[in-house]
Amino acid sequence: MTQIAPKPGIMDIALYVSGESTLSGQTDVLKLSSNENPLGCSPAAQAAFTAAATQLHRYPATDHAPLRRAIGEVHGLDPERIICGVGSDEVLQFIVQSYAAAGDEVITTEHGFSMYPILARMVGAVPVTVPERDRVVDIDQILGAVTPRTRIVFIANPANPTGTMLPADQLQRLASDLPDHVLLVHDGAYTEFAEGFDGGASLVDRHPNVIMTRTFSKIHGLGGLRIGWGYASRQIIEVLTRIRQPFNLSNAQMEAAEAAIRDVDFTRHCATENARWRDWMRNAFVQMGIACDESHANFLLARFASPAQAEAADKALRNAGILVRRVAGYGLPDGLRITVGDEAGCRRVVACLSDFMAGERARA
Repeated sequence: MTQIAPKPGIMDIALYVSGESTLSGQTDVLKLSSNENPLGCSPAAQAAFTAAATQLHRYPATDHAPLRRAIGEVHGLDPERIICGVGSDEVLQFIVQSYAAAGDEVITTEHGFSMYPILARMVGAVPVTVPERDRVVDIDQILGAVTPRTRIVFIANPANPTGTMLPADQLQRLASDLPDHVLLVHDGAYTEFAEGFDGGASLVDRHPNVIMTRTFSKIHGLGGLRIGWGYASRQIIEVLTRIRQPFNLSNAQMEAAEAAIRDVDFTRHCATENARWRDWMRNAFVQMGIACDESHANFLLARFASPAQAEAADKALRNAGILVRRVAGYGLPDGLRITVGDEAGCRRVVACLSDFMAGERARA
């Protein structure tokens, strides 16, 4: 009997692995493996989601107009140039489905988000991975890898899992020097944690071949609802909208997201608390001998002396009921990505790693 086979490239996709959420035998588990907001979501978003329960029998609006309008008002953007999706991942999927095909090339970077090559292979395109420089996106490496077959360049800025960020002049140079046939995708999932950064919006306004994506999963605390959005030229948005499922977002999703983005005081509070404890925890890591770049996101990449030491540190954290993210799959076998929690969570991490590093020094 003939076996039904998927199209070429599908079986080359490595399955995405999410952060763990449970530990066997542990009851007081501190989950710092998925970059979630430790403060949760806005109370206004919770109320909007609860109120939406009375209308579950109603089909949602297909144009997402109230949510797009709210995003536009809060960020000073044209709502007609905004598209919404099931997380920013779906918007990224729209992009590859619309602008890349079998045999085309999609450029990603050495430590870039693992979904980028998955998305490329989904449409039969070839992922081309270029080196970074000291865990920062290297513009020259990207530009040097562009060929006539290149269709898309993916960068996350601030980057995941490194937390590093491109200087504004480098970001501008990348957009300016890319050929017109290449689409630059600026993934700004962690934008709100980088003080004073517009997530690439001004870049989009200057360059018709740039699109930025954003999410409600991080600072807005709505990861469980899966809501994201993109901002680009009207021409690009019109293309992406043609392949978007008409009912991809529910009323409950949209109403919770609109309430969340309009609660600017809560968003500001979350950013302030994150910056405070992120900097405190990084200083503590450095003082105890753990290498750690300055982060512009809601997590830290703690780098240990060796992969073996990183594995041992992870084991010590797990024994203390703390879940963080191993990032060997991102080309960082000596690293642990640790979400910035609330004060109690950060102090718990530092206490555990301080004891661990003291033990390492005693054994040296």
